[in-house]
Amino acid sequence: MGEDAESTKINHTFLRDYVTEADVISTVEFNQTGDLLATGDKGGRVVIFQRETESKGESEEVEETGDSGEYNVYSTFQSHEPDFDYLKSLEIEEKINKIRWLPQQNAAHFLLSTNDKTIKLWKVSERDKRPEGYNLKDEEGRLKDTSTITSLQVPVLKPTDLMVEVRPRRVFSNGHTYHVNSISVNSDGETYMSADDLRINMWHLGITDRSFNIVDIKPANMEDLTEVITAAEFHPHHCHLFVYSSSKGTLRLCDMRASALCDRHTKLFEEPEDPGSRSFFSEIISSVSDVKFSHSGRYLLTRDYLTAKVWDLNMDKGPVETYQVHEYLRSKLCSLYENDCIFDKFECVWNSSDSVIMTGAYNSFFRMFDRETGRGVTLEAWRESSKPRAVLRTRRVYNGGKRRRGDVGVDSLDFTKKILHMAWHPSENIIAIAATNNLYIFQDRVSPETQLQ
Repeated sequence: MGEDAESTKINHTFLRDYVTEADVISTVEFNQTGDLLATGDKGGRVVIFQRETESKGESEEVEETGDSGEYNVYSTFQSHEPDFDYLKSLEIEEKINKIRWLPQQNAAHFLLSTNDKTIKLWKVSERDKRPEGYNLKDEEGRLKDTSTITSLQVPVLKPTDLMVEVRPRRVFSNGHTYHVNSISVNSDGETYMSADDLRINMWHLGITDRSFNIVDIKPANMEDLTEVITAAEFHPHHCHLFVYSSSKGTLRLCDMRASALCDRHTKLFEEPEDPGSRSFFSEIISSVSDVKFSHSGRYLLTRDYLTAKVWDLNMDKGPVETYQVHEYLRSKLCSLYENDCIFDKFECVWNSSDSVIMTGAYNSFFRMFDRETGRGVTLEAWRESSKPRAVLRTRRVYNGGKRRRGDVGVDSLDFTKKILHMAWHPSENIIAIAATNNLYIFQDRVSPETQLQ
């Protein structure tokens, strides 16, 4: 895999060398075409990158090298500001939890961004022309004296420098008591849902003052609470189906045709627990941190602390595939609990053909698994490989047995360098990896299936 040439520029100019909490990237998302890539950070900022189109001469070079257009900064704006809940005396962080693009309907782009409480709809548009020749205004925009107007003219549009405008179109607030962890746009293009720890709400994109509660797992007595909602997503093709995951490691598929309030699930996906392997950490490491429908809509991909699992919607007795992401950490769970790393929430993504899955790990490592062969590869996102057309090298974590040159020992892993957020281009082998305050964009010159052999 070779890295996109723009990554060097991103790392050394736009993203600073020192890490402040506000600069840490908290979400990454491609739009439906893959031409735009949005990132959100803990400082409440959203940065949009645009893929540059190649000229005729460059397109011939692309065919020879296998590289395609670079991603450059397109627009940056402040999405959320820190707020304060006076009723609960709690600070509301400006951190962007999720970004989701809406299907493009016209020349403008729309995206949803959310922090813990408030969801906002943004319009991103371009302007490269400006009107001139007003009858009632002069060149500086001041109103003319109507008595001096002796003739009328038709205003014309004149070319001007390209301007990217980002404007808030809707603000969806007061819908959640607890922290929002997921937003998902419905395939009908008119509605979306937002999930917090105990409830899932459904919104219409044109209505901001009310939402419909479709899942509520809050018990009458909070002392009876045994699980929380960790993630939720709509089915990519059927607007009435959605899934949500829980801290107990279960998945619930719900059908809104059956009931307006989906407290009763249509299917429950759960893996039977081995009583012999149960420990103090069992429930913590089984909590699902992310769930994603495959592009085909038939499979579900989930991530818990140690594994990534693929579930078939037609088989609810257990996962059809289980991939060990970093099994070597099982013996380190006690120290990971003490430093709170055991509560890290890793994301997972599919490639465009649903044949390869990807998820993150520690030490700036991320993992890819070929579903056909079951084989995985460990890759590293680091500064030294951020040169244009550099090749990513595979890494291996040493955990006993014969040690090879270049292996990294388990005790040498840097748990502060964690890959939590990532995205895969919807149709090409281009991935975006967020590593603390750095954004890496890699392009695969050969198919992932070949890389994983």
